[in-house]
Amino acid sequence: MPIRELDPSASPLDYYGYELRRAREAAGLTQDALGSVVFCTGSLICQIETTNKIPQREFSERVDAALGTDGMFSRLVGLVLRSQLPSWFQPFAEMEAKATSISTFQSQVVYGLLQTPEYARAVLEAGWVDKLDEQVAARLERQRILTQEKPPLVWVILDEVVLHRPFGGRKVMREQLTHLLKLQERRELRVQVLPLGLGQHPATAGSFTILRSEDDPDITYSENYDKGYMTANPDVVRDCSHRYDHLQAAALSVEDSAALIARVREERYGEQPTPGRSAVA
Repeated sequence: MPIRELDPSASPLDYYGYELRRAREAAGLTQDALGSVVFCTGSLICQIETTNKIPQREFSERVDAALGTDGMFSRLVGLVLRSQLPSWFQPFAEMEAKATSISTFQSQVVYGLLQTPEYARAVLEAGWVDKLDEQVAARLERQRILTQEKPPLVWVILDEVVLHRPFGGRKVMREQLTHLLKLQERRELRVQVLPLGLGQHPATAGSFTILRSEDDPDITYSENYDKGYMTANPDVVRDCSHRYDHLQAAALSVEDSAALIARVREERYGEQPTPGRSAVA
C-alpha cells in the first residue's frame, strides 16, 4: 500500500499520525509488529497513521509504553479528541478545561461532564451527529478535568424533567442516575434539582453555563442546535450570575436532590420483575 505523506501541521490528528509512524519506524517495527505489542491489528495502526481512524486514550498509553515515548502520545491524544468536537464548541471546551469554577443550569440533558458513556452516546445519537464513536470519546475526554490534581468546583442544577427523559432506555438511565448519586460524594461537585412543581423561574430561556478561572475573565455560555454563544461581557455575566443565584435558591438542597434522584431511579428505572415469575412473599 502506498504510504500517504502527512502534513503534521495540518491538524492534531495529522500530527499524531505523523509522529506515530516516525516513532514506530525509529523503533524498527512494522505496523503488524507494533500492533501485536499494543494488542491491536496492524490494520488499526495503519488507519491511525493515515488519519482514517481516531486514536483512543488507552491505545495512546499503550503506544507510549511500547515505544518509550515518555507520555507524548498520551498528551497528544487529548488535542486530537478535542479537535473532534464541533468547531463552534471547541473554544468553550478549552475554557472549560482551564476553569476553576463551573456553574451550569441544564434544562434538557445531564451536563456533559457528568454523563456516562452510554447516556452520552444516546444524547449524541439523538442529535444526529457524524462520527458517533469519535464524538463520544471526545465528550468523555472532557471529563478528565474532574480527576486532575486540582479539579474545578462544579455546581450543576438540573431541571427535574432531565431525570424523567429516558435517553437510551431504562438501563442507561438507571446507570446515569446512579452515577449522579456517586458524584455527589465528591467534595468539589454538587448537583441540585429544580423541581417540576416550581412555577416561574429565571431560566426560561434555557440552559447556560458560567465559567470562572484564575487568568481569564468570567464567561457565560449558551447554545442552540448548531452553534454556541460565549461572552465575557460583564453585564451579561452579572445577569447570568444573578439568575443562577435565584435558581440555586429555588432548587432543592443537595441532600433533597439526591433523595429525589434516588426515588426517580427506583420508581421509573428500577429493576423490572421477570415476566411469568411471581413475587416471593
